[in-house]
Amino acid sequence: MALVMNDKVLTGQTTEHIHCLTDKTGIHHEMHQAWLAMQKAAMLDGLNIVIASGYRSFDRQLTIWNNKYSGQTVVKGIDNQIIDLTKLSNKEKLSAILLFSALPGASRHHWGTDIDVYAKNLLPANQSLQLEPWEYQPDGPFYTLSLWLNEHSKKFGFYFPYDKFRGGIAAEPWHLSYAPLSNKFQQQLTPALLAEVLQSSDILGKILVLENLSTIFTTFISNIGVFSRG
Repeated sequence: MALVMNDKVLTGQTTEHIHCLTDKTGIHHEMHQAWLAMQKAAMLDGLNIVIASGYRSFDRQLTIWNNKYSGQTVVKGIDNQIIDLTKLSNKEKLSAILLFSALPGASRHHWGTDIDVYAKNLLPANQSLQLEPWEYQPDGPFYTLSLWLNEHSKKFGFYFPYDKFRGGIAAEPWHLSYAPLSNKFQQQLTPALLAEVLQSSDILGKILVLENLSTIFTTFISNIGVFSRG
């Protein structure tokens, strides 16, 4: 079956490519078997890996963006401290939000190839999942998961696009991407397509975003790690 790839798939405006695992979680149907295989292998090593976030629509990403831009949702820095957006310039405000939240239309979650994962059996009973870097560091509950994923995920085609901070998006040790599909989607996403989609959307800060879209694309969208089996 040919890979379905069109503007709506690329920008999260359809679910035609999505296989639903639950009512709230979906992934690309061509990634399903690879995910199940990795999940099974992890279980054999005592890790119950589950998906905290899979496919995310344009509208959902737009809500996340608008809530942060308007101050309804707090924005945190790379040090996990809350940022006062009112003290930043307009461009600094964009960068602060983009550190952890993708631009609507540019989220890799739109493709269904990228997932945020954690180990359900390692989450303390009195603790809620935050998806913050400290949880995956040596003193965090998911450090064992991080070690396992770094050693084994590539065998199943997965890698960390945000393996480290490169001046754009912060490191996200919970974010896995299925390279056989996501690399193809990444090659097709362009600033021109994003501009077209955002122009007709209700995104807050639209003029500012469009004026800086070229820089945003270079710094926060294409500035990622690459898949390697080595």
